[in-house]
Amino acid sequence: MAARQTSHLRGELREHEPMARHTTWRVGGPADRFYQPADRHDLAMFLAGLPDHEPLYWCGLGSNLLVRDGGLRGTVIFLHPGIAGLHRDGETTLWADGGAACAKVARFAARQNLVGAEFLAGIPGTMGGALAMNAGAWGGETWERVAMVETIDRQGRLHQRTPTDFQVGYRHVQGPQQEWFTGVRLQLEEGDGERSMEKIRALLSQRAATQPVGKPSCGSVFRNPPGDHAARLIEASGLKGCRIGGAHVSDKHANFILNDGSASARDIERLIAHIRDVIARGTGIELTPEVRVIGEEDCDS
Repeated sequence: MAARQTSHLRGELREHEPMARHTTWRVGGPADRFYQPADRHDLAMFLAGLPDHEPLYWCGLGSNLLVRDGGLRGTVIFLHPGIAGLHRDGETTLWADGGAACAKVARFAARQNLVGAEFLAGIPGTMGGALAMNAGAWGGETWERVAMVETIDRQGRLHQRTPTDFQVGYRHVQGPQQEWFTGVRLQLEEGDGERSMEKIRALLSQRAATQPVGKPSCGSVFRNPPGDHAARLIEASGLKGCRIGGAHVSDKHANFILNDGSASARDIERLIAHIRDVIARGTGIELTPEVRVIGEEDCDS
């Protein structure tokens, strides 16, 4: 259905929006409703007008997300690009809205001669998503740099919270229920911005050499188990290149599942389950998916 706007909201509301357009795996059935707010005030008004029972899903750039073929019953909210600002707000801190792309935050920090955010260049999502899962890359993790976060609740009320309000672990964050991240203050250090940019370029070059960059994937599918790497376990089990339907394990990096252009969400989910089963039977290790799987099965599958 074509985009439309309500009389009192300034964002974009769509109905029956195919989620394949908004996920990096390029799969996913339609969401009942899809909303891109114009700004925080607009988002607050939208949330305040929703029924209490309405299911809510928050998406960044659509990485680390598998939406099933039957789609989503409820409302999907995309903060990008309406709530995606960046600014330096202190001597060694910067503010990033929840919809700001992590890679953009890394480059912005370097241009401000602030160091410590370089690892964000390797996270293919937004700061809201990085906060929600404590995303990390190249030895750095998001919450190591968090000084304060801003959240919004279902009634549209904004809250300022400190890291002490959250339980944070490896790819896991638990905090106040029914609140979602709309911004973060990052604590960095003063340094050499050009050297920081050189580090970012080197890290991205390494990423391009070792990961299937530019191909439809979600990023890393599984968390690394303690003392090991999911990619090593998958490769050692002979699963590189393993295929179900249009989904296959990358030959370049075994912790990536690629869509060859014809995959369904069901193909990908079945391949995830197959990998977990093979690893568990062969090694006794239960791989934990890093990717979020949401939505309903296609009734025709």
